[in-house]
Amino acid sequence: MNGRKAVDVVHLHSDDNIVVAARQLSAGQHVAFGAGTVEVRHPVRLGHKVATQRIKQGETVLKYGQVIGRASCDIEPGDWVHVQNLAMSEQAKQYDFATQVPDDPPPITDRTFMGYRRADGKAGTRNYLAVISAVNCSASVSKYIVDRLDESILCDYPNVDGVIALTHSTGCGIPYGSRHHDQLNRVLSGFAKHPNVAGYLLIGLGCEVATLTRLVESGDLVQLTHGKSKAPPTLSIQECGGTAKTVEQGLKIVADMLPAANDVKRQPIAAGELMLGLECGGSDGNSGVTANPALGAAADLLVAAGGTAVLSETTEIYGAEHLLTQRARSRQIGEKLIELIDWWKWYAKTLGGELDNNPTPGNKDGGLTTIYEKSLGAVAKGGTTALNGVFDYAELVTKKGFVFMDTPGYDPPSITGMVAGGANMVCFTTGRGSCYGCKPVPSIKIASNTPMYEHMVDDMDVNAGVVLEEQTVQQVGQHIFEMILDTASGKKTKSELHGVGEEEFVPWQIGPIL
Repeated sequence: MNGRKAVDVVHLHSDDNIVVAARQLSAGQHVAFGAGTVEVRHPVRLGHKVATQRIKQGETVLKYGQVIGRASCDIEPGDWVHVQNLAMSEQAKQYDFATQVPDDPPPITDRTFMGYRRADGKAGTRNYLAVISAVNCSASVSKYIVDRLDESILCDYPNVDGVIALTHSTGCGIPYGSRHHDQLNRVLSGFAKHPNVAGYLLIGLGCEVATLTRLVESGDLVQLTHGKSKAPPTLSIQECGGTAKTVEQGLKIVADMLPAANDVKRQPIAAGELMLGLECGGSDGNSGVTANPALGAAADLLVAAGGTAVLSETTEIYGAEHLLTQRARSRQIGEKLIELIDWWKWYAKTLGGELDNNPTPGNKDGGLTTIYEKSLGAVAKGGTTALNGVFDYAELVTKKGFVFMDTPGYDPPSITGMVAGGANMVCFTTGRGSCYGCKPVPSIKIASNTPMYEHMVDDMDVNAGVVLEEQTVQQVGQHIFEMILDTASGKKTKSELHGVGEEEFVPWQIGPIL
């Protein structure tokens, strides 16, 4: 399919025995695909699947040329294919590592954005101050400080995008020095040191497990507002003498940061210094047809420009991980990815879950049936270049090009991890309509279909549904790439215009709460 004209269905691969509805289909309607046609036997909604041939019970159903499950009963040509006749089937896999490593794309050397050059050399796309809670017990105080800042004061500092309170629900009741503790420290220090944060204030209670002392020591934190390193500012509520006194001290510290933060000006910076977090949420049956491959095309352009594209959501590459191991730059990179998949199988089983329960009711209502189908569409966000690295949750990403980070599939902790790892831009594809925002990083929302885009136009930035109507995946990908550069230069996304983004700070809680 080239996307240059409107179609009724999409036949994604010559081996597929289903097509995907590009619009509402009626019973008795004849639809063309490739060299054939089929009569639709039931009403089929946008994003759902129609069988193109008879599929006997137990035979595989193919989409993208890959297995997405097995027929749970006989399926006739023209049947609606979904949960009533398609089931997940665990399959033994033999992985190939680094067997299909693509050549690097032709370099793009002339693209820039207007960003903030930080004292440590990193490039920011926004200019925030942050009040960061070390523990939930200091969350209210952090919010009080931000709430007390008079908007008229901020008007005197037009180069500052805002002061944000980053609060969360953990920080105590966790084993000291555990994986959970270390992971939380990576998140907090990653946001504090983020290139979109000109200065920060850390606030703790004083008796919590996630102590400010250990956070500062383990996070290698410095205060960068004045262009030189100095001890990071921290406040303990217990040491300050309670809520009111901590708020007053916090207000003074933040006020002292504002002039220096405002002195930073945007300047031309090479596009290769952008790190793009790739996310999909509220997906539908067309997410893997339009929005995800279009974002993948934009990711390829960013990689060609020397930048970094970060794929995540380990539970939502399950069933498609073999496509990534083949593209891995080395066997070691591919093997690390499979180790993550195996850990998640153990983790889900230990907690009484299973990975195929991942497609949500909303995903299924939008046409996705199994985790294999969802994952095969989700990995398209990663484009087509070589996989250059695999990183732990919230780990600082140190490789250029296309990389992977281990995160849950749940959007807020997933993006929180990528931002902590250094992502200074986010692109978020959605078929059902996610309204996600992510301060201090702008989040571009990409709709997979036109009806949802038009219905939620106040929240959507890009309509990738035009791939089903008049444009190619590459054309939409180029449009997304240009929007990434414009947004990195200061153009506000829809979620930023709504002010969304502080409550969506959600560190992944991996361990027990004691």
